[in-house]
Amino acid sequence: MEDGLSRQLTAIADPTRRAILARLALGEASVAELQKPFGISQPAISRHLKVLEAAGLIETGQSAQSRPRRLKPGALREAADWIDQFRNLWTDSFDRLDAFLRSEGTTPGEE
Repeated sequence: MEDGLSRQLTAIADPTRRAILARLALGEASVAELQKPFGISQPAISRHLKVLEAAGLIETGQSAQSRPRRLKPGALREAADWIDQFRNLWTDSFDRLDAFLRSEGTTPGEE
């Protein structure tokens, strides 16, 4: 069984789903509104939305006859926290390399 982080990373691996998330960051939208810029069928956009919803990134609202989609608050927190661990690791590594090069009398960027 996949964990939440795996579902989130799988969902955002697709450029169409990332574009959908970017659009929903501007506010909720109907399936037709989300479908329009991609020129793909309604079943295809619905599959993308199901993946995003299963990953816990979006939710379906209820507005009269329509069911607009919207970002789920804090949806990418788990993925962002996981990525931040590696950002911190790399930052620390570069800081140590910089300190080492300075102690050796070499400044990064010099040849």
